[in-house]
Amino acid sequence: MLLPSPETPRMLNLQGIDHLVLRVVDLDAMLRFYVDTLCCTVERRLDEIGLVQLRAGGSLIDLVSVDGKLGRTGGAAPGAEGRNLDHFCLRVTPFDETAIRARLQAHGIDAGKTESRYGADGEGPSIYLADPEGNVVELKGPPGPLS
Repeated sequence: MLLPSPETPRMLNLQGIDHLVLRVVDLDAMLRFYVDTLCCTVERRLDEIGLVQLRAGGSLIDLVSVDGKLGRTGGAAPGAEGRNLDHFCLRVTPFDETAIRARLQAHGIDAGKTESRYGADGEGPSIYLADPEGNVVELKGPPGPLS
């Protein structure tokens, strides 16, 4: 691990993820997943460039349609051979596994088993699932043992 040298001023004080951008093929399916299933809210839409910004707590998830003005500048659509990222993690507080699984099941979402994983605040419960376009989403609870 690289540590800053004592003479290097600490200029960045990172607070967390501000936003992430997902290039999407089916914007409607992705909106249903992130809004209806995961309870994000639409913060703003810029339909002229193919961008929808969703509020996820203190962060944003930007959905960029690959066939929109902005999306066409990014190359091929995401798929099995060209994923945007490995996964991203959304912090869930409180982490009520029963309620989370009931919500996911009600929306037809199969999720992996709950496991203890390390995150920004330490070891705690998490569940992996996939959105409609195969992006892996981790739902992570606060530090603590599995219940």
